[in-house]
Amino acid sequence: MDDFLTLLVRTHKLLQAASDEAMNRHGVRIGQNLILEALWEADGLTPGEVAARARLPITTPTIVNTATRMEAAGLLTRRRDPNDGRLVRLYLTDRARAARQPIQEARRRLEDHATATLTDEERDHLRTALTKIIQRLDADQADSNRG
Repeated sequence: MDDFLTLLVRTHKLLQAASDEAMNRHGVRIGQNLILEALWEADGLTPGEVAARARLPITTPTIVNTATRMEAAGLLTRRRDPNDGRLVRLYLTDRARAARQPIQEARRRLEDHATATLTDEERDHLRTALTKIIQRLDADQADSNRG
């Protein structure tokens, strides 16, 4: 069956597996790259700030659990906020900073490979269509959270 949702789920699963393989080469698990991306842009965020920046349905407790594994892997450290001891901030290690370029390159190569059979126009249409789907579903989720 090749209906829209089946195609989207199959695409997601295949991209997730390929992403996980690409990230593993650099000592990063799938999902951890999202935390790294947020911290590469602004080191020292709280888990809640990372969750908000990820622009995905990721909860703060999920970020905290993932950060624990990342700390054990030597990718980040956690420190109390000097102005508010109730807050914990996440900081990149040198290892995580050094992984930025290789991980971004691996993601670019994966995107190029996955879309290699598409024309530039098809890539633009796909990006536009996916963005519209995300906006619609985000709006639906926001509406359901309000009441």
